[in-house]
Amino acid sequence: MSWIERRKTRTVWVGSVPIGSSHPVVVQSMTNTFTEDVDTTVAQIKELERVGCEVVRVAVPSVKAAEALPEIKRRISIPLIADVHFDHKLALLAIENGADCVRINPGNIGEWWKVKEIAKLAAERGISIRVGVNSGSIPKEVLRRYGAPTPEALAETALDYAKRFEDIGFTNLKFSLKGSEVKTTVIANKLFAKKTDYPIHIGITEAGTFISGAVKSAVGMGILLYEGIGDTVRVSLSTHPKEEVKIAYKILSALELRKRGVEVISCPTCGRCLVDVETLAEEVERRLEHIEVPLKIAVMGCAVNGPGEASFADVGIAGAGDYFILFVKGKVIDKLSQEEALERLVKEAERVAEERKAQEDGLYRGAETSP
Repeated sequence: MSWIERRKTRTVWVGSVPIGSSHPVVVQSMTNTFTEDVDTTVAQIKELERVGCEVVRVAVPSVKAAEALPEIKRRISIPLIADVHFDHKLALLAIENGADCVRINPGNIGEWWKVKEIAKLAAERGISIRVGVNSGSIPKEVLRRYGAPTPEALAETALDYAKRFEDIGFTNLKFSLKGSEVKTTVIANKLFAKKTDYPIHIGITEAGTFISGAVKSAVGMGILLYEGIGDTVRVSLSTHPKEEVKIAYKILSALELRKRGVEVISCPTCGRCLVDVETLAEEVERRLEHIEVPLKIAVMGCAVNGPGEASFADVGIAGAGDYFILFVKGKVIDKLSQEEALERLVKEAERVAEERKAQEDGLYRGAETSP
C-alpha cells in the first residue's frame, strides 16, 4: 500500500489515457517546436515518447498549426493536446482536426459564448477540456477584489469556471491552477481541491532554467503530491522537453508514486574517493537511459563501504583507485580494471533489466489469461 493517500476524483480521458481516480499520475510535456513543422514536431514527440511521456501538448497559435494536427497525430503513439489561447476558432479547428483534448484559459478566450462553443463541439466529439487558470488570466473583477493574483483569486476563478461549465452541462474537465511561485500554486490547488472532485494537472509555471526550475518544481509538486493532490504533471523548464519528463519521473519515484527507468545512486565523495564519481555516474545514467523497467544502479567511490551502503541497489560498482568491484544486491561478483568497469556495469544492468521485464511480461500475460 502506498504511503500517500491520493485525493478521490472523477476520471477524465485524454485519448486512451485515463486521468484521475485511482489511475497512476500521468506524465506529460509540451513541444517547443513550431507545430506546423510536422517533421520536426513529430521527431521531438518521438523523443518524448522514448523517455516515458504519456500525453503531449502542442501550441496551436495559427490555422497552419491547427491544420498540422491530423498528420502529427497519425505519426505518434500518445494522445495529443492542443494548447489554444485568445482565439476560440483555433480551438474549434483543433477539435475538428482530431485533438484528444484542448487546453484553454477561459480568461483570455473572451466572451463566455465562445467558451460555450468550444464545450459544445468537445461534447459532440467526446473529448475533454483542460481549464487553465494562472496569474495572467484572472478576470479583472476578481483581480480588483483581491488586489493581486493571490491563491484565493486563482481558486475562486477556477471554481467559478467549474460552475459555469456545469451550468451548460459540460463536466469532462480537468483543471490547472499555476503560478510561478511555489506558495501561490500550492495554496491555490489545496483550496480548489477541497471543493471539487475534478482531476488536477499540477506544475509550477515558468519555473525557470534546468536546475532552479527542477528544484522549484520538485518542491511545489512534491508538497501537493504528498498531500494526494495531482493527477497529471508537467515540469516546466527552459530546456529540451525530454528533461521535463525525466525530472517528473524522478519526483514521482522519490514519492513512490511511479517507478520507471534507472535511478542512479552515487556517493557525494569524500577523502577516501579515488575515482571521478560525478563523471562516471553521469555517463552511466546516459548509457542506461533506454531502460524502462525500474532499476537502481549504484556508482560508489569507495570499495570499502560501497557495497554495504548501496546493498539495496540492483547492480553497482565501487572504485578503489586501480580497480573497481562489481556487485549485485550487495554481493561482490567481480573485480575489474577502470577500463572494464563502465562497460561491464552497463551490460550487467541491461541483463538484469531484461530479466525483470521478462518476469513482468510473464506476470502480465498470466493475469490476462487467468479466469
